[in-house]
Amino acid sequence: MMSFNFKRVLFDSVVFSLLFVVALVVITKPDEEAMLMLGRNSLVFLGGCVLGAFVSSLFAARGIKTAGDVLFAPRHLNKLETAVPWYKTVWGWQIAVALGVTFAVAIVKTNFSIWELTDIDGFQGAMRLFKGIFNPNWEVLPAAVNNIIETIFMAFLATALAIPLAFVLSFLCAKNIMKGPVSFIVYTLLRTVLNVTRSVEALIWAIIFSVWVGIGPFAGMLALMIHSVASLAKQYSEMVETVSEGPIEGIQATGATKLQTIWFAVVPQIVLPYISFTVYRWDINVRMATIIGLVGGGGIGTMLIQYQGQAMWREVGCIIVVIAIVVWLMDAASAYIREALK
Repeated sequence: MMSFNFKRVLFDSVVFSLLFVVALVVITKPDEEAMLMLGRNSLVFLGGCVLGAFVSSLFAARGIKTAGDVLFAPRHLNKLETAVPWYKTVWGWQIAVALGVTFAVAIVKTNFSIWELTDIDGFQGAMRLFKGIFNPNWEVLPAAVNNIIETIFMAFLATALAIPLAFVLSFLCAKNIMKGPVSFIVYTLLRTVLNVTRSVEALIWAIIFSVWVGIGPFAGMLALMIHSVASLAKQYSEMVETVSEGPIEGIQATGATKLQTIWFAVVPQIVLPYISFTVYRWDINVRMATIIGLVGGGGIGTMLIQYQGQAMWREVGCIIVVIAIVVWLMDAASAYIREALK
């Protein structure tokens, strides 16, 4: 119950603080210099969180459900509640207003403009670019095929090396597996490390490894592998956390060890999702290889960046066709593999 109350108050405080800060910005209209005062602005946001926590506690004392209650209350408590239309509840309007404000702020911060999107001059320039892309120059096809082969094997090796590491880490990063004080510390540390690793884009890892091992496909492969380990471990662990508890309890009742429980009760439930995530990650790595080519990561990405930098859009169109065909073939192959393993 204490965990539920903490999560409820924390969520509500952040939502109320967001609304408070946005309202403050609209009223005071601070200039750019004021927006860059990180220390002061952080204190304002924290003050909003404290105010939000007080409001959340006030609602809870009066028996009024907030968005935090709806999201984090135990399921058996929510089932006892009488169904009420969302627009007749505080939590419904809380979520609606928060989403509306977030949407409005996003439009402002991204300079979203229908007029710019429908501008005739800009549209004609885009059409000239698309005309070149959709009229490929097939003379570069042999070079594109040669480079896509390099890209496929670069992505394959990165994924293959990432699988065993991610597989082991996924169980250490699953909350339902890592129970107990020591296990929870290991879980928290690993999740933190993986989150930090995943937050660093593969492009940055490619730059690091290009300096470390030199420009080329090896640097690109290492960058994709590091990013794949962090991403796959997260996806795998989330799948482990959603497995059915029935088989686990049945295996434990036989006196099985924790390792045996994982192998015979958890692994069979996650084989197909693991394969699906792994093949999808290979797809992603093939596409990401086109980006890390920007910093010399090798593969078809380097070729794409060269032609793009020279505005040779017909050649870019040929490369895009090759990449699209390869990704489509990989997707079709993964579908057949999943079907065969059912």
